[in-house]
Amino acid sequence: MKKFLMSGVFLTAAASIAVLALGAAPAGKTKADPVARGKYLVTTSACNDCHTPKKMGPKGPEIDMSRQLMGYVATPMPAAPASSGAWPIHANDQLTAWAGPWGVSYARNLTPDQNTGIGSWSEETFIKAIRSGKHMGVSRPILPPMPWEVYRQMTDQDLKAIYAYLRTIPAISNATPDPLPPPATPVPAAKKKK
Repeated sequence: MKKFLMSGVFLTAAASIAVLALGAAPAGKTKADPVARGKYLVTTSACNDCHTPKKMGPKGPEIDMSRQLMGYVATPMPAAPASSGAWPIHANDQLTAWAGPWGVSYARNLTPDQNTGIGSWSEETFIKAIRSGKHMGVSRPILPPMPWEVYRQMTDQDLKAIYAYLRTIPAISNATPDPLPPPATPVPAAKKKK
């Protein structure tokens, strides 16, 4: 796994907050067309940064739009390095798998694939997941680096637009693994009584 400073994640989240706070949208049809509005929000809210695999370019990882929002691509990887000091967070070379004190999280498939993506999710399920920070709105927590705390501040109209746009992108079959818990902390051996 390659190491990346967490500041990049914070900058991505900060940029997302700035876009949301300004409420800026390109002029024209995005206000009337929820799919266009959703595409704008997905593009400016950094969804592709974690949910779209990368290909290596001359300046490093570049978003591979031929695999848009398909999430982590299962590839053989060594165990995640231990979190420590100035490098508590680690990412793979695709920026779709992240390791930290929470364990290992994998970017989920956001395409409308019925079996491996969110194709079976209703609009209500999608909104509930973002608002609650829980997978499908009811189960396990959504883990870092997903900034759901930022995205839950979006309006219902914006979340519905994102959902509408996600329904229009190509469905890609790509099952992503479940998150891994943090490694167990060794328990010191009990002192023997004399």
